[in-house]
Amino acid sequence: MSKSLQTALSFAQELDTIDSLAPFRNRFHHNVNEIYLDGNSLGKQPKQVKEVLNQVIENQWEKQLISSWNAHWLALPKRIASKLATLLNVSQEEVIVGESTSVNLYKVVLALAQSEKYPKRLITDSLNFPTDNYILEGISTTLSIEKPVMVRYSSDLEADLDALKETMRRHPGIFCLSLVSYKSAYLYPIEELNVFAKANHSVIVWDLSHAIGAVHLDLKKSNTLVAVGCTYKYLNGGPGAPSFLYVDDSLISELNAPIQGWFGHARPFEFSSDYSPSGTLEKFSAGTPQILSLAAMEPGIDLCLEAGIAAIRNKSVGLGKYLLTLIQDQLLEVGYTIESPLNSEERGSHITLSHPESWRICQCLHQPSQDQPCIVVDFRPDRYIRLGLAPLYTRYIDLWQTVQRLRGIVSEKEYLIHDGKRPTVT
Repeated sequence: MSKSLQTALSFAQELDTIDSLAPFRNRFHHNVNEIYLDGNSLGKQPKQVKEVLNQVIENQWEKQLISSWNAHWLALPKRIASKLATLLNVSQEEVIVGESTSVNLYKVVLALAQSEKYPKRLITDSLNFPTDNYILEGISTTLSIEKPVMVRYSSDLEADLDALKETMRRHPGIFCLSLVSYKSAYLYPIEELNVFAKANHSVIVWDLSHAIGAVHLDLKKSNTLVAVGCTYKYLNGGPGAPSFLYVDDSLISELNAPIQGWFGHARPFEFSSDYSPSGTLEKFSAGTPQILSLAAMEPGIDLCLEAGIAAIRNKSVGLGKYLLTLIQDQLLEVGYTIESPLNSEERGSHITLSHPESWRICQCLHQPSQDQPCIVVDFRPDRYIRLGLAPLYTRYIDLWQTVQRLRGIVSEKEYLIHDGKRPTVT
């Protein structure tokens, strides 16, 4: 097939016509005259969310009040954890849901460090999400151990696996890595690294936040022992939706939760004056479950399960290949650079670009006009434009229109109308 045919509008329309996941787009709310390519930061709202929340607010909270704990709410976290376990291909007993990703990461890394099962050394790398590194630094201070070891790479595009493995050989311990890098979408070879870590007396705590819901995950097959992740990106759980914690059953009994909270007690409703931790992963639960947030996140997870992660990943790869074809044909010649791996097997579900005027280009994209839609992407310092591909609602025609707009902004120097000032959230 000629490149001119692949980059034609009619080809994008044809791809949308044969897309088996196209009907799922109608299960989400959409703004008029807007293309949303930021699902890797915050997923769209499923239409069912309002119905679910109205039920919880108007029937359960308003009318049934505290009786809703027994009738509805106590079972909610476990039900959602079970659905997440299905996505991760693990048992329900190995997953809990609640708190934020940062809190869960803090709890499990501190527990690992205090277990004496691994060397009391924390290691991260330069592709990891910054807040994960903040957590590690705080734990090292709390435990009065050496500062986390930072594996630095020569670029933000991908990890240097040889350098990472050499660090494991020389500095075994507790590693924290993001399975999909937030900057470039680089996808780590999870099974290869887990096996290598085990052979070198180390464990990797994987942050799955930019992967779950878009990348096929099989934590058992990949020999993953510990993972955390958020649910408000490709799982469409809503802003600040509770995160999850996974611990392999072989490790659960060897870890002590650092926060001895009410819901981590073996018998929380006996109100004993003495703390007795649950013998399950529930010991990592702390305070009362966030019922409204938990209820709001369930429809998004259900949609992911209904579509099937294999089909979702297949479309993610298809969208990525198509977008890269358009970029290579239309954008490289006007000064854009591809900052993501070209190989689909080494990439999550967003494509990152850069340009000397990246931020002002984003400002142009976000301003709609009579003949141009608002195109929502995100900017990450110092030069990155991230285009999120959410297979349940992103269309091929969205990508075609976005590339035409990106080219026009630079060709016509439209970015010059903006002063480059940045708001708090970009």
